[in-house]
Amino acid sequence: MNPSKHLSEAARYFGDDDEDISFNRVWFNLMRAHRKFHPRIAKALKASGINDPIWYEILLEVERAGTDGQPMAALEDKLFVPQYALSRHVARLEKDGLLRRTYIADGRRKQLLFLTERGLGLHERIWPIYWDAMQAEIGPHLTADEAYTLSRLLIKLLP
Repeated sequence: MNPSKHLSEAARYFGDDDEDISFNRVWFNLMRAHRKFHPRIAKALKASGINDPIWYEILLEVERAGTDGQPMAALEDKLFVPQYALSRHVARLEKDGLLRRTYIADGRRKQLLFLTERGLGLHERIWPIYWDAMQAEIGPHLTADEAYTLSRLLIKLLP
């Protein structure tokens, strides 16, 4: 450690002699938190017929788009899901009869997503299960103020 370099209280707490390590800590802790909570929350949703938590977000965004439909490319950007993964999830939701897609010939292969009658309002029926799972898994670890602080910090990482 360079004695002339001033370290923050946080760096000293972690025993780091280089504050750039903080960014590595963020990454590894985000990944570990995801690996810890995702399977448990996904299991609760699976019991209600939702095979992946991203399905909730897809259904919600497609319903929000209304009668105009949700462009697949816009959904990729909004949910930070690569095209190949989103296509796979959409195909499964389509197979389960929860949404349908329409292809538009505009020089590109543009797709619009629409909910089917069966998919309409499904996110609302799933929400209480999702809510309970998040509360059970994350709630015991944070106060409400800490949860808001963490949310604000994570939002800073997004565009």
